[in-house]
Amino acid sequence: VQFVESGGGLVQPGGSLRLSCAASGFAFMHYNMRWSRQAPGKERETVAFITSSGDTTNYADFVKGRFTISRDNAKNLLYLQMNSLKPEDTAVYYCNSPHFGTWGQGTLVTVSS
Repeated sequence: VQFVESGGGLVQPGGSLRLSCAASGFAFMHYNMRWSRQAPGKERETVAFITSSGDTTNYADFVKGRFTISRDNAKNLLYLQMNSLKPEDTAVYYCNSPHFGTWGQGTLVTVSS
């Protein structure tokens, strides 16, 4: 089981980024997925969740209305569209499935002017 995140970078407050996650080593289309993040000095927290079919999504209150999780089961890809970014969104972002204890290396998002 492997997750490879990409798409992070430096963005100004109010800007947007789209994160991608390439999943491999398991039947991606059958598993629920999530994005999590960990800010410096803080514990990892779940940001968004999506069911295996993509029909249902859930978001943490602090990103609701700004972030959108989606997936492409044909390509084994998970996405996180992040709009209206705030400095407090600065963190390393990770994707994984709640069914596995494996994490990728994450991708760093820095929101700063």
